[in-house]
Amino acid sequence: MPSTNDLTELAPHIHQAALDPHLSIESLNEICDASRHCNFSGFCTNLSRLSAARERLGSCGKTKLIAVIAFPFGFIPSEQKQAEAEWAAEKGAEELDVVPNFFALAQGKPDTFSNELAKICEIGLPIRVILDLANISNENISLAVEASIDAGVHGLQTGNGFGRGVMTSDVRQLADLARGRCEIKAVGGIKTQNHALELIKAGAKKIGTTFGPQLIRNLPKQTQ
Repeated sequence: MPSTNDLTELAPHIHQAALDPHLSIESLNEICDASRHCNFSGFCTNLSRLSAARERLGSCGKTKLIAVIAFPFGFIPSEQKQAEAEWAAEKGAEELDVVPNFFALAQGKPDTFSNELAKICEIGLPIRVILDLANISNENISLAVEASIDAGVHGLQTGNGFGRGVMTSDVRQLADLARGRCEIKAVGGIKTQNHALELIKAGAKKIGTTFGPQLIRNLPKQTQ
């Protein structure tokens, strides 16, 4: 069982995700309210719901509004990706989780990969690059990490939440490659307190999940 201290410290690590395309506005509002009540550090949603989430969360506070860009696969022209990022910033996004140019990476063009991210970083918001550890070779993961850090990203994300769940080995791999130069966000099938805490102990600073309120449900009332 996780200790009370562990659970008390869990909420600030959580980025609550609201990415289900079938989510109703009522459900979105409920998730926004829960995220703010629980003092989660982030609320992550797509562009179509960004304005509604900004209105519901209110003025900037502990729960930062995060927009996903070129989600989930990143396979759009750089100009369109840049336009999405700029639009999200104008609509009140405080951080951006960006799917990079995997095609450039596969072609052995890390400079193209990095330059696209660098231009988005110029917007001035914290940028996380959404990697896809389950489907990238170790060599290309290393290239992607270095190219992302060179671009000025704030963080590295283990995946987009599709496919297999995130493992502690994924987090350790990114942490070893990043060497403290940026933070790690773990995403994918995180449904229990123990899983979340294991990932944090492995080096994750943020936990992306659709199960945020459930993860802290057993916290003592005075710590919620």
